[in-house]
Amino acid sequence: MWVGKIIGTLVATAKDDSLVGSKLLIVQPMALGSQPAGAPVVAVDTIGSGTGETVLVVSGSSARQVTGNPRSAVDAAIVGIIDTMEIDKSLLEE
Repeated sequence: MWVGKIIGTLVATAKDDSLVGSKLLIVQPMALGSQPAGAPVVAVDTIGSGTGETVLVVSGSSARQVTGNPRSAVDAAIVGIIDTMEIDKSLLEE
């Protein structure tokens, strides 16, 4: 699992049948210090999240399981909206 911030939406009229009806969002992975960490990822929204929200994302086979179709063309799925996060910065490695 990883933490990210939704930075946009994606519309694909032509797509694999396993994605029909899925809401696709663009998620920027975030380091725990709230800094961007890597390239943005397209993820299937399974919980009704939206732009600007901080979310919990699963990847790979876990993402396919969440969609209810283990053969779907999904590699990332949003599984939670993060309300708050507490980090003891003294425990983070520099």
